[in-house]
Formats: sequence, structure tokens, C-alpha cells
Amino acid sequence: MNEATPHNETAARTSPLSEREKNVIIAGVLLSMLLAALDQTIVAPAMPTIGKALGHADYLPWIVTGYLLTATAMAPLYGKISDVRGRRPTIFAAIIIFLIGSLISALAPNMLLLIIGRAVQGLGGGGLFALSQTVIGDLVPPRERARYAAWISGTWAVASIAGPLLGGTFAQHLHWSLIFWINIPLGLVALAIINNPLKKLPISARSHRIDAAGATLLVAATAVLLLALNWGGSHYSWLSSTIIGLLGASAALWAMFGLRLRRAVEPLISLDVLANPIVRYGTLSMFTAQAANVGLSVYLPVYMQSFHGLSAGASGVAMLGLLLGAVAGATFSGRTIPRVARYKMIAIVGALFSLICLAVLALLTGRSSLLVLELLTVGAGFGTGMTFPVATISVQNAVDQAHLGVATGVLTFLRSLGGALGVAILGAIALGNGLPLGGESLQRGSASLTSAMPFAYIFLACSAAMALSLLVLCLMPEKSLRGHTESDIPTVVE
Repeated sequence: MNEATPHNETAARTSPLSEREKNVIIAGVLLSMLLAALDQTIVAPAMPTIGKALGHADYLPWIVTGYLLTATAMAPLYGKISDVRGRRPTIFAAIIIFLIGSLISALAPNMLLLIIGRAVQGLGGGGLFALSQTVIGDLVPPRERARYAAWISGTWAVASIAGPLLGGTFAQHLHWSLIFWINIPLGLVALAIINNPLKKLPISARSHRIDAAGATLLVAATAVLLLALNWGGSHYSWLSSTIIGLLGASAALWAMFGLRLRRAVEPLISLDVLANPIVRYGTLSMFTAQAANVGLSVYLPVYMQSFHGLSAGASGVAMLGLLLGAVAGATFSGRTIPRVARYKMIAIVGALFSLICLAVLALLTGRSSLLVLELLTVGAGFGTGMTFPVATISVQNAVDQAHLGVATGVLTFLRSLGGALGVAILGAIALGNGLPLGGESLQRGSASLTSAMPFAYIFLACSAAMALSLLVLCLMPEKSLRGHTESDIPTVVE
């Protein structure tokens, strides 16, 4: 990892950015992140209408799965490309690909083309997540970067609230294609905002090569694994030959990818980055925490409808406690990190607090009042939110500038994969314990359920995931955060 000198030479030839230009760039990349985040939440309310309009309703899950597969698999690849080609052309390419996918989806005359359009959207959307945090990492030193965690969490909060509202409104009162057309003006605005300021971001002066074979193996291994996670327990039994075959194929592809990393002259993901204990434990903590967070957000509304008699709409409103708690936790963490030396303790306390709230929730399943449930979910969200800025900043602070994109891409990739794996595992627990997940059975209330134990197992699984996150956070080394007074090019921790 010896590219610090070329980068410094390039940076020296680049005129510095003003604070206004930095804020403009950050606003633009957050708008691009909002595009990708909205497309994970805006589609679900419109799916019944889309199925009625295009037919082949049995393929509706692929509208979500197609996007998830490509977005998750592409995240680390975009990180490497941006390290090689520069942030500006890479993020421009990601936005343009995303807009092309939106156009295909909006004009789709049948279900097949809509699924293809969603997959193309994911090809761009996967880059928007990773590149947004990478660009912020370029602009702001780690000690100050934490305060932007609240902006990122706020972006997700807006998407989580506005997405379902817009999707339902467009599908019910206007036309379902508007959920894709809306991306076009937003994407063009984002391109216009970041066009000129991003020209001042430096590009490494050293020539690089992109490992096409490694990229292909990574995308294939991820896609096959996510197919198994999405199909297992729903389309096929977890012990079916199809799922076992997919898991076996994924394991083989991951093994081949590992061999490729060792043998490639310039691997897709630097082995120095993967060997860094801060990167290793930081990404694992994000992986396990996101598994608990996303899994809880999927099955908590089911619990609210089944045992507290809430309607689908009311349970969505009640879910704001978990969401706003996470935003508040990230905001608190981001504001506190620059003021303390032992910043890792913030994440440890947050993970422990979330673990306690989830464990109490599991113990009180079926017996807690709605008020107690809300307090516990707010606490779980707050504690989990405290961990995310620490993990992100620790990973970015541990690598040199030449590998910032790769490290952030790996972090984004494992965060997305953790969410998918969490939902899959909790789904297997739910189905294995006879929990009816169909909308009609849930609307009839708790009379359709004979026991609250399936939910207790789900909440226990979430608390176990947070316990693992707490463990790896304790194992993660702590490195002093760089600020304006220190070098912009850190030394990686070996």
C-alpha cells in the first residue's frame, strides 16, 4: 500500500475546495444516495397494482430481488473503479446507469422488461451507496466526518418515510410508472450539482488495472448466494436440492474468488485492506448489526399487527420509533466522536444498549403494552444507530487514500449482505415455527396465532446478532482519528 506519494503529488496540483464547494458536493452525493434508497422502499406499495397492470403476478418478488442482487454485488466493484478512475466519472456512470434502468422500468410493457429495468437500476444503485460515503471520506478528515453520519441516516429516514407514501399514492391515484419517472429529474439535478465541484477531487497518478476475472467471480458468488437467501423458505424448502445446490455453488465461487485475490497482480480488493484488523472487525460489526436492524424492521410490523391489533398503516407509523431512534443514535454518535479520544466506546455502549432492549423485548413478547414496545424499539434503534458512524469512520480511517474506495465498498457490500441474510434467517425462524406471514391472516389479528413464541425467537435472534456485533467491536483495534492538523494520507494498520 505505497501509493501515498503519487496521490500527494496529484493533490498538490489540484486547487483546494472551499467549504461551500464541499457542502455542495455532499448535498449532491446525498441526493444520489436518496435515489437509490428510495428505490428500495417506493416499489413495495405499488406491487399489487403493477401485477394487475402487467400480469404474471407470480414474478412480482423479482422486482425487489432483481434490484437487490445487482446493487449488493456491485458495491465493492464501484469502490475499486473509483480508486482507479476517480470519483467523478465513476459516480456519473452510476447515476446514468441508474437513470437508464429507471427509464426502462417506467416504459416496461411487461413484467420481464420491468425486472430487467430493475436489475439495471441496481447496477447503478449499488455504486451510489458506496460512492456517496467514499466522496464524503475524500472531502472531510475522519475526526470531522462523524457529524455527517446524521445526514446519511437522515437520508435513509426520508427514503423510509417518503418511499412508501409516494409509492402508494402514485399507484392508487396516478400511475405506477411515476415511481420510476420521478428518478429522472432527481438524478439530473444531482448530476448538475456535483458536476463542477467534483472536477477538483484528485485522481491517483499511478496506473492501475481492474481485475475483471475477480469482479466476475465476486458478482456471481454474491448473486447466487442472494438467490438462495431469497428463495429459501419461500419458493423452495431450505433443505431442497435447489437451495443446497445454490449454496454449494456460491461457496465454490467464493473459494475461487479468494484464490483470485491471492494470485492476481492487482486484486479487486487489496489483501492489505482485508488483512487490516480494523477493516475486518469494523465491517463484521456492520454486517451483524445490519442483520439485526433490517430483520427487526421487517418482522416488527408483523408482530404489531398480530398482537397489538394495529392496521398495516398504523404499524408503519409505529415503526417510526425504530427509524427515528436509529437517526437519533447516529446523530448523537456523530457529534460525540470528535470530542472524545476513546471513540470506540461509543459503539460498544450503543451495541450493549441495543442488545439489552432486544433481549427485554424477547422476554416480554406477547405481554408488553404498545407503549413499552415503542420504548424498547426506540432504544434498540438508538443503540444500533450509535454503532454505524463508529464502524464507518474506523474503517475509512484505517486505510490510505488510495484504498478508501475499496474499503468503503467492502463496508457497503457487507452491510447490504447482512441485511439480506438477517431477513432470510428470521424468515426461516418464522416459517419453521408456523408463523403465518400472509397479509390476510395477519389482518384477522391474534386469533390466527396460538403462541407468541415465534416472535420471541425472532427477537432473540436479533439480540444474538447484536451480541456478535458487540463482540467484534470489542476485538476491533482503535486508531487515533486524523484531523486537519494531520496528514491527509494515513498509514494503514497492519
